[in-house]
Parts: sequence; structure tokens; C-alpha cells
Amino acid sequence: MLAPDVVVWSVPMRTRFRGLTSRDGVLVRGDAGWGEFSPFWDYDDEESSSWWRAAHEAAELGWPEPVRDRVPVNVTVPAVDADTARRIVLASGGCRTAKVKVAERGQDVSDEVARLEAVRDAIGPDGAIRVDANAAWDVDEAVRRLAVLDGAAGGLEYAEQPVPTVDDLAALRRRTHVPIAADESIRRAADPLAVARAHAADVVVLKVQPLGGVRACLELAERIGLPVVVSSALESSVGLAAGVALAAALPELPYACGLATAQLLTADLVADPLLPADGALPVRRPLPDAALVAAAAADDELDARWRARTAAVRGLLTRPERA
Repeated sequence: MLAPDVVVWSVPMRTRFRGLTSRDGVLVRGDAGWGEFSPFWDYDDEESSSWWRAAHEAAELGWPEPVRDRVPVNVTVPAVDADTARRIVLASGGCRTAKVKVAERGQDVSDEVARLEAVRDAIGPDGAIRVDANAAWDVDEAVRRLAVLDGAAGGLEYAEQPVPTVDDLAALRRRTHVPIAADESIRRAADPLAVARAHAADVVVLKVQPLGGVRACLELAERIGLPVVVSSALESSVGLAAGVALAAALPELPYACGLATAQLLTADLVADPLLPADGALPVRRPLPDAALVAAAAADDELDARWRARTAAVRGLLTRPERA
């Protein structure tokens, strides 16, 4: 049995990803089960409050009923060399879509071309390839890069957040034939509907924790009215289960989802992690394993930081003006 209602964990990552070499967070337990609270450290307490709402929903309310029992997923390829990229795709559990990180600091377009060519070789001519630049380019650079990367990939399914702002996305979308997906312009936006009003994207990426939970994402998806890709925030399988629940509850799911990221961690907190088979994840909710959680226990300093952070975020949400 896992006795505490709050557990702080930390797990190394297999490959440096978005500047991270480890992932950490908090598990919380309530009447409906376990939830995860794991905002990145560059989120302040106010931004992190949405992440807490998602954890509270998972722990206290549970999730809506699914309309499907499997969720197709992409394999995520970090900014690695070509040989490593090929191995990652071949070991992905049958994924027929790959999301490839580009715009890595210290690399140039030749590194990206080699990575994409290797991914295409591994996934085959019928597989789908998308790229994610994490808002690293301006519009002119994005136009140039996407033309090259589209050729290297043998056709891109879409480019995820290649430029920073909604206006930039709209301008880029008018200058490239590569479909555009919005991520940061949704999850870190004061007005996530601005993307749709500006006709700035063909696809929106929704992440459960940053957007406040499964129900909040379902409502947002309906209001935006664009095709949705559900993606992870690099959670453990406890947190990933919320993303799976969202993908399982959406009325339509035209794209593979970015939820196969447990593969990026060296360990997990559950005995039966959410890993793809035949390119899909099953719709289920794995439970934390006491021995694995103990093995991933954070050190005293990190434990104290997370407990203080959790208390601060919860305090924000219980203020009278936020009630």
C-alpha cells in the first residue's frame, strides 16, 4: 500500500529532452484514485494552478467515459543523431507516426535533415512525420526551414509551433504548404481561442495538465473547432493516463497523439507503464507501485521544494477571490 496522500518523485530521462535530464513531480491521492502534479519549473505558481486542477480532477472526480478503447500514438524523437533516431523509431512499439524535435540549440539544418531522413527510412514510406520547433524560429526562418525539412522527410504531416506568436503562426500559415499545429499558443495563452479566430493553425495540441484537466480540454476542443492532437507534458504513466482519458473521450481523433513519452524515462512509477503496442496505447489507468515509487523517491531538498510549491499553488486556489 502507498500510505501517503502526497508523494514526490524524480526519474532520469534516457536522452536530454527540451533541456531536461530528469523529470520530477508529485503524486496525489483522492477518492477517485491517483493524480499527478508536475508543472515544469519555469511555470510560476499562477500558471501551475491549472496543473493542480488537473491533478485534483484525476484524484477526486475521475474522468468522462471513453468512446474508444485504444489511442494511436506517435513516437517522439529527441534532437539526437541519425543512428539514434533510427533506433528509437524501430523500437517504438509499432508507431506509424513520428514527432521529431528540431531547432535544437547548437545544431544546424544538416543535423535535422539527417535525423529526418533516418526517421523516414525507419518508419517507411507510408508513415507520418511531424516536426516540433518549440517556437524557436521567426517567420522567415520557418519558411526556409520547413521547405528543407519537408523535403528531407518526404512530406511533413505538420509543423508544431514553429514560431512564437499567434500572429506569427497566421503569417507563416499563409506562406507554407506544411500544415501548422499550435501548442504553446494554446497551453500558455491567456486566450487560447485566439488561434482559431486568427486562422493561425490547422491543428491544435492539447495537454491535460497545463489546460486544467480532461473536462476543461474537452470544452476547449469543442470551442476551438479544429482537429486535436492530445500530447503529454512528459509525465509518468500516472499523469499520462489523464491524456489517454482525454484522447479516449474526444468525439473525433484524426491524428496520432503524443502520449508515448513514458519511453523517454528510464523508469516509471507503475508496474504496467503506458507503452505502445501496434502503435497505440490501451485506454486504462495504471496504479502506482509502492516499490517503484520508493525507488523514485526525491531527495530531501527536492521533496521540500515540491511540497512548498504544492502548498503555494493550493493556497492560490483557496483564496476567497478564486473560490
